Amino acid sequence: MKRRNFLTGLAALGAIPHLGGGAEDVRETRAGAPTSVKITNVEVLQVTGRKNRKALYLKVQTDEGAAGLYGPIDNEAALFVDRFFKRSLIGQDPLAYGAYWDKMFRASRHSRGSHYLIGLSAVDNALWDLRGRLLGLPVYRLLGGSRNKVRAYASCLGFSQEPSALQAKVRELKQQGYRHQKWFVRDRGPAYGPEGVQKDVQVVRLAREAAGDDVDLMFDAFWKWDLQYALAWARRAEQYNPRWIEEPFQTADLDAFIEFSRETSIPVATGEHFYGRWDVHKFLKADAIMVVQADPEWCGGVSELVKICTLASVHGVNVIPHGHSLHAAMHVVASQPVEVCPLVEYLIQKMSGYYDFEKHRPRPVEGMLELPDRPGFGIELDESRIEDIRPVSWQQG
Repeated sequence: MKRRNFLTGLAALGAIPHLGGGAEDVRETRAGAPTSVKITNVEVLQVTGRKNRKALYLKVQTDEGAAGLYGPIDNEAALFVDRFFKRSLIGQDPLAYGAYWDKMFRASRHSRGSHYLIGLSAVDNALWDLRGRLLGLPVYRLLGGSRNKVRAYASCLGFSQEPSALQAKVRELKQQGYRHQKWFVRDRGPAYGPEGVQKDVQVVRLAREAAGDDVDLMFDAFWKWDLQYALAWARRAEQYNPRWIEEPFQTADLDAFIEFSRETSIPVATGEHFYGRWDVHKFLKADAIMVVQADPEWCGGVSELVKICTLASVHGVNVIPHGHSLHAAMHVVASQPVEVCPLVEYLIQKMSGYYDFEKHRPRPVEGMLELPDRPGFGIELDESRIEDIRPVSWQQG
C-alpha cells in the first residue's frame, strides 16, 4: 500500500488522532472530564508491516472523540471480542467498567473458560486505556499507584543451556542490571529418570556459580514434572537457594502443588493459566503456592488482576504477573505495594520484537522498566513501521 493511501486509510479508521492518544485529546479531557460518554464503535485492527508481520489491536471509540487502544492481543481474544463482546459494548459507559465486567462474566455459562476470559481481558484492558485517555492520566495513576518505575526480571526462555553459554549469559544479564533471572528446566522430566534430575539440578548449580549470591534465580519446569521428580529435584536444588520453582505440574493438579509445597523450602509459583480470582483463591487457601503469576491478558484484565492482588496481600504472597505482554502487567505492578508486586516478567527474546509497531516499546534499563506519563497505557502506533492497517471481523454471515 502506497504511503498516501495508507495515511488515507488511517484517517478513515480514525487512527491518526486517536490511536496515538494525542495531546489535543488530553487537553480537552483535562479541561473537564466528560460525565456522560458512550462507546460508539469497537474494532479489531490488523496491523501489517514488513515481511508480512502482523499484530492485532483493539480500538474502542467514544462519542467524545477519544478512543482506547490495546494490544497486541491474541487471535483468540480478537475472535471472542468480535463475536461476543462487540455488540454489548456499543452504548456502554466506559467509566462503568466494574458493572460491565460483572454483567459479561454473568452473561455466559462458559465465562470461566479460558478463551472467554481472554476476550474479556482484552476488552477490560482497552477500557482502562480509554479511561486514562478521557481523564488524561496513565493507568497506574488511575489505580492509585505512585511508582513510576518497576523492577523487571530477565526471563530466559530460548537461551542455550550448554554450560559455558548458560554461564556467559547469566553474567551478561547481571552486568546489564538484572538482579533477578529465570531459567527453564523444561527439556526433561520423569521419563529421563535420575539422569534427568541430575541435569536439571546442574542448570541450577551452573547459574548460581555464574550469578553469585547477590542475584535471585528462579526456575520454570513448564508443567513437565510429576511429584516424585519435583521432590527429587528440590532436595538437591535447595542448597542453591532458588527464589522459586514455577509450574512443576499442570495448574489443574492442585493436590500435587499442595503436597510439593509442604515438602520443600523452595517457594512454588504458578498462575499464568488462572482464569479469575476464584482459581487463585483455591490455591491460596490451600497454601499451595507463594507466588501468583496471574496474567492480565488472560485472567480477566487489569480489573481482575487488581482483585487478585488484594487476595494475595491477605495471604502474604507475591503477585508477579506472567509476561505474555507488558502494558497491563507493569501498570498493575506499579499500582501495588512492592511487598505485594515486587517484579514484572520480561521475556527477553519475545519482547525484542513484540512491540515492533509501537513508538514507545517497553525496555528495561539497568533492570528497571519506566512507566509512561502518557494517558492510558501510552500506546502509540508508529506509522513508519506499518504498511497496512484495517479492521477485521469473525462475524457469522
